[in-house]
Amino acid sequence: MRILKAQHAGRTLWGQIEDGDAGETVHVISGVVGERTGETLPLSALTLLAPAEAGKIVCVGRNYLDHIRELGNMLPDDSLPKEPGIFLKGANALAEPGGTVDAPDWSENFHFEGELALVIGQRAQHLTPENALDAVLGYTCGLDLTARDKQKTDLQWFRAKAADRFCPLGPWLQTGLDPADLRVQTRINGATRQDSRTSHMIFNVVDILTYVTRYVTLEVGDVILTGTPDGVGPLQPGDVVEVEVEGVGVLTTHIGAAASAG
Repeated sequence: MRILKAQHAGRTLWGQIEDGDAGETVHVISGVVGERTGETLPLSALTLLAPAEAGKIVCVGRNYLDHIRELGNMLPDDSLPKEPGIFLKGANALAEPGGTVDAPDWSENFHFEGELALVIGQRAQHLTPENALDAVLGYTCGLDLTARDKQKTDLQWFRAKAADRFCPLGPWLQTGLDPADLRVQTRINGATRQDSRTSHMIFNVVDILTYVTRYVTLEVGDVILTGTPDGVGPLQPGDVVEVEVEGVGVLTTHIGAAASAG
């Protein structure tokens, strides 16, 4: 099943599409984890939004070995990280599928990072390996936009990672996926720049969920970004970014002209 968030006729709604529904009929539901209301709408009549109700976006950095290597972030003894590297984005960072994100004029090295994302479907504390995946409502495509130069100069990654619209998400949530070995690709203007599998992650989805919920309670609608593979690089106005996750679909983001920080 696909679960989506959308606008229609001036209102925001959540809906479900049954897998295999050739008519692309959206069954409206009463909320992100709500029941069907009986109303149906054609998918073509909706404007998709980021499929989340995020109080927080928990992100994992440096979760693919080749990405660690490409940025020169290997540990001195060449060992792998012992714990996931966690940082946060706020709900202000969410951007809709198919939307435009303007390149910031305060960064000279604006990068793409495509990755598997997930949205939480139940309040979650102290998850275990046995029940961790039960807390996931569905999986989607995430684009972790990054001001790489500010990531290197600032005390925290707040400006580099959590600026407005630095987290496009979508196009919808796909339920019933096994996240252990999904292909993750990023294309820039049609050219493949990232191509890996979630089986190459240092910390898998279960590891991430059990680690995060040891310290932080996850709420319904919260988002987790699981990390990006190697192949990241700069973006320019006019670029079109496509993040594709196997079994989910494609998240498309257009990069606009530099916007003033003031």
